[in-house]
Amino acid sequence: MTKRLFALTLALTLSCPIAAAAQQGPVVQSLEGLNNVTTTNIMATAETLDEGLFSFRPTEEVRSMGQILAHIAGAQYTFCSTAAGESSPNSENFEETATTKAQIVAALAGGFEYCTGVYGGMSDAQGGEMVSLFGNPMAKSAVLAFNSAHNYEHYGNLVTYMRINGVVPPSSR
Repeated sequence: MTKRLFALTLALTLSCPIAAAAQQGPVVQSLEGLNNVTTTNIMATAETLDEGLFSFRPTEEVRSMGQILAHIAGAQYTFCSTAAGESSPNSENFEETATTKAQIVAALAGGFEYCTGVYGGMSDAQGGEMVSLFGNPMAKSAVLAFNSAHNYEHYGNLVTYMRINGVVPPSSR
């Protein structure tokens, strides 16, 4: 009985650090919360815009609303696969292949779903590991923060485009 109790106690003690390391900590939880805000606003934008607005651009020199949304979809795979330390599971250039509202909404949903899995599988300790993003050394958690900043950058473009067209952005509703 004593040997079994000792063996069980030892097994539980040794497995606790492993289990704890796989759990999200406050840093990754906070980054995921920020990502969820950007995801919610961007998805609401894509889902509520009329199909015709996907081709709107204020000048010929800038991306259309659909191109911005498609760009965001592809970027999810770039940033989150880098943070995960793996090759991107996406090989499509959505700016070229996703041209309809349905295709763009599906591409966004897939990209955001992929990132959700990356956040869910990352601990704060893993978030401190270094990777290379665009040739620059960066902590995995910083790559995730960069992704949210990139999302907000382009959501800002979309907000301006929506206001030009009399559409109230999701974040202002």
